Amino acid sequence: MKSFSIIGCGAVGKTVGRLFYDTGILEPRDILTRSLQSASRAAEFIGAGRPLAVWQDLRQADLYLVAASDDAIAACAGALAESGVVEPGAVVCHLSGALSSAALEPVARLGAAVASVHPVKSFAHPELCINDFAGTWCGIEGDPAAVEFLSGAFRAIGGEIFALDPRFKTIYHAGSVLVCNYLTALIEAGARAYEKGGVPREQAFQVMEPLVRETLENVFRSGTVQALTGPIARGDAAVVSAQLEALKAWDGEMAELYRALAGVALDLSRRRGQASEAGLAAVARLLDKE
Repeated sequence: MKSFSIIGCGAVGKTVGRLFYDTGILEPRDILTRSLQSASRAAEFIGAGRPLAVWQDLRQADLYLVAASDDAIAACAGALAESGVVEPGAVVCHLSGALSSAALEPVARLGAAVASVHPVKSFAHPELCINDFAGTWCGIEGDPAAVEFLSGAFRAIGGEIFALDPRFKTIYHAGSVLVCNYLTALIEAGARAYEKGGVPREQAFQVMEPLVRETLENVFRSGTVQALTGPIARGDAAVVSAQLEALKAWDGEMAELYRALAGVALDLSRRRGQASEAGLAAVARLLDKE
């Protein structure tokens, strides 16, 4: 059985490490973090692995998973290269969605096959993630040998694999931020607008929930073009203008958020082709999108 070690073991590293161990496809070796205490907690969660806090104690492994924060990955790759344990043909992988495998260049120079794998999932609670990881889409790019090995490993724990273009990985990851983190922020913005309209916050979320759920169902059933509704879908420039002016008077940042998203909605409405050209042209003038 091939072995793996984890460097920097947060929520994603714990989840992946536990699943690799539970399925028996890889043997845990070392878990290296900034403190022995955090490494011990990670080893306890995974169920195996030797906790470490010193690079010199790291042993050779077939796979090194760099599960550190994005700003620490380059430093970890450098320290791993300097540790002397990486042999030609070993696989080194990081789990960042924002960085490409180029961040692992120090170990690539030693002959390691490098890649990045990004599981598209919220890992707030590893104890729950180990039970519902199956079906998680995992974006991958890197050296062919590393991609082949890691694709098999992640499929074995239930992952669905798709290829990424490393040249535009930061933009790809921004997409995940938009639909996950910023969806949360957008719902918060909506709640504040409801509150301004006199709806108590708790009730605002009750009112919004079916609307948000129905919208998501429509998007994934019919696509974004067909799911778009509202004033821009109708080409109703008067409503858009009134809402923009009201938002400006209340909160300039909310008005700019509305304006930015209206530009995307305008593009969708044009593609749908149901609103009048005159109405869409009037909306475009309001948004300076002519």
